[in-house]
Amino acid sequence: MEIKNICCIGAGYVGGPSMAVIALKCPNIQVNVVDVNQTRIDRWNEKDLNKLPIYEPGLDNIISKCRGENLHFSCEVEKNISKADMIYISVNTPTKTEGLGAGQAIDLKWVEASARKISEFANGQTIVVEKSTLPVKTAQTIQEILNCSNKKKNNTKTFHVLSNPEFLAEGTAINDLLHPDRVLIGGNNEQAIQSLCEIYSNWIDKSKIITTNLWSAELSKLIANAFLAQRVSSINSVTAICEATGANIKDVSSAVGADKRIGKHFLNPGPGFGGSCFKKDILNLVYICNHYGLNEVSNYWQQIININHYQQKRITGLIISKLFGTISDKTIAIFGFAFKENTNDTRESPAISISLELLQEGAKLKIYDPKVSFEQIKKDLAPNNQTLSHPPKVNNWEFYNDLYDATINADAIVILNNCEEFKDLNWSKISKNMRLPSWVFDTKGFSNTTEAEKFDINIWSVGEG
Repeated sequence: MEIKNICCIGAGYVGGPSMAVIALKCPNIQVNVVDVNQTRIDRWNEKDLNKLPIYEPGLDNIISKCRGENLHFSCEVEKNISKADMIYISVNTPTKTEGLGAGQAIDLKWVEASARKISEFANGQTIVVEKSTLPVKTAQTIQEILNCSNKKKNNTKTFHVLSNPEFLAEGTAINDLLHPDRVLIGGNNEQAIQSLCEIYSNWIDKSKIITTNLWSAELSKLIANAFLAQRVSSINSVTAICEATGANIKDVSSAVGADKRIGKHFLNPGPGFGGSCFKKDILNLVYICNHYGLNEVSNYWQQIININHYQQKRITGLIISKLFGTISDKTIAIFGFAFKENTNDTRESPAISISLELLQEGAKLKIYDPKVSFEQIKKDLAPNNQTLSHPPKVNNWEFYNDLYDATINADAIVILNNCEEFKDLNWSKISKNMRLPSWVFDTKGFSNTTEAEKFDINIWSVGEG
């Protein structure tokens, strides 16, 4: 089946960049990205590429080349579904907050809504591709909804559902799309699978395109994220041991990572994992395990979440302890609010929970992040977004566009991600701004904090005994 027109439902962190790269590498295919959020679509169509809703290195360059040529962003969902040969479902799949499976299971309401739209407005033979991270067997639900269109109206529509999960890391998403480790396609129809393979083979070696059945593809995405998150929690649990024994986490990580059976990736310590996938996907895996009565397996994966929470609480406790047991009315500069460098995404960012805990203890925060906006931080620290037993002084924080201004009269600096600006800081300038005795808490072990000691700044670096 020749694909001439693609429609992607969902203009978020996955849909936008993924479709931009397909448009770049497949100039003969018209790619339409649709979303019900008019504000988001307007930002995708902004002339000023610095105002795109998502920051990813290299994304603005691709948008400038393809937008208006064979890449289009609009709210015309029905229209673009009707003329598409292939439709990607790339909508939000949050964790359920109410009802059966609340707190663990994935809420599929947007996936179901998309399937119903496709069932109603698609024409002829259509390939439907799951791009969102979904529980195992979701494809079966989508197929049943799609098949209802023929039962209800005696149509002759044909639908083939494929699973094509993304394996993107925020901050390197464009490179991950252009040079992936692998592309995974799951399905039960060989012709549909081949159609999708041909799209990716325009720029990806066929040896890197893996085909499986639907259920294997859906489960592989969850397990990949679970394994990565497990490594983060494992190395973070070791930071506490290093600090207690006098060992150095960088030495331990280097020695362990040199074992080719383990490898060096995802063995960098920090304040815990964040982002849209790890926590959500592990909780969904826990829910699946419980559903099938695999309680011991469920408990194992739940502990990965528990260690992640423990690391954030441990860091907050250390900050309070080092500042003489109280941070009430003390000023703390927060360097980095996104969950990692090179992104403006704050979903599940450790900075949120750590900031809320510090605010609850009465601290005044000065927050700097080169990519995250004031509006996003305000939303993340709003009273209705917290789970603390005692509401903190949520207004007792300020947003700064200059990191050095944020250090003026600060008692401490907390470095929460690996933004390149934090690597080689001017500690001479910072030391003159801060109030004595001053502290730096490097939760990533990333900054040149040994230089800071020359200016009588006290240092705590994660995992250093």
